[in-house]
Amino acid sequence: MSDIKFSIITVSLNSEKYIENTILSVIRQTYKNVEYIIIDGSSTDSTLDIIHKYKDQLSYSISESDKGIADAMNKGILKATGDYILFINSDDYLINEDILKQVSLLLNERLDLYIFKVLFMFPDNKEIIKMNIDLSILTNFKMGSCHQGHVVSRKLFQKHGLFDDSFKIAMDYDFLLRIYQKNIKFKSIGLVISCMRQEGLSSRNDWTSLKERFIEERRVHEKYCKNRWWKLLYSFYWLLYLPYRRIKLLIC
Repeated sequence: MSDIKFSIITVSLNSEKYIENTILSVIRQTYKNVEYIIIDGSSTDSTLDIIHKYKDQLSYSISESDKGIADAMNKGILKATGDYILFINSDDYLINEDILKQVSLLLNERLDLYIFKVLFMFPDNKEIIKMNIDLSILTNFKMGSCHQGHVVSRKLFQKHGLFDDSFKIAMDYDFLLRIYQKNIKFKSIGLVISCMRQEGLSSRNDWTSLKERFIEERRVHEKYCKNRWWKLLYSFYWLLYLPYRRIKLLIC
C-alpha cells in the first residue's frame, strides 16, 4: 500500500446545494491516508450546519471572510501537510470511493504534477469527459485543463508560490503557466478522478464571463510572456476566439 498522504481542499461559500455530496465523496474514500480541509468564506445559508455535521471527520475547517477563491485556496494550502494536494470545490466530487487508492498507485515517480481526466456535468445532466491537456506550448495561449484534475505536489507551492489572489477566475491558469515555464516534471494520465459541475463561477458560459476571463487571462499572459511575437499570436488567438464564442452563444 502506498504511503502517500493526500490533502483534499474544499473552498465554499453558500454551497448548501451540493457540499454534502462533496464531503461524502471525500470521507468515504477507501484510501485512508487523507486529510480533509474545508475553507468557508462566511456562508449565510445552511452550509456551515452541513460542515459541522461532519466536523469529526475533517482535519481542519474554518469559516471567515476572504478576498476570493484564490485567497481561500491559499489558506487551505498553508494548512495542508500532505505530499500531494487536490482541490475539490464545493459543487464537485471525487468520482468514486476507490479513486484515491487508484491514484496513489500511479504516483510512484513522485513527480511535481499529475494531470488526470475530469467529468463535466451540465445542468441538463449531460456528461462530457474532458481529457486534461498536457503542459505544452499551447499553455502559453490558454489553460487546457482544470484544477479538479490536478494532483499537485505540496512542495511545488512551497517552491513556486501560492495562487495570485488578485485574480478572480484565472488564478489556476496563472499558477499553471508559472510552473510550466519552470520546466517542472509532470505526467498526464487517462483516468477520471473527479466530477466538475458546470455551475460555478468559472463555469459560467455567458458573454460577460467570457470577457472577464479574457481580461484576466490576458493579464496572466502579459505577466509571463514577454516576447512580442507571443503577444501578437495571443492577441490574434483571442481576436478569433471571442467572436466565435459570441456567435455560438447567440445561436445556442
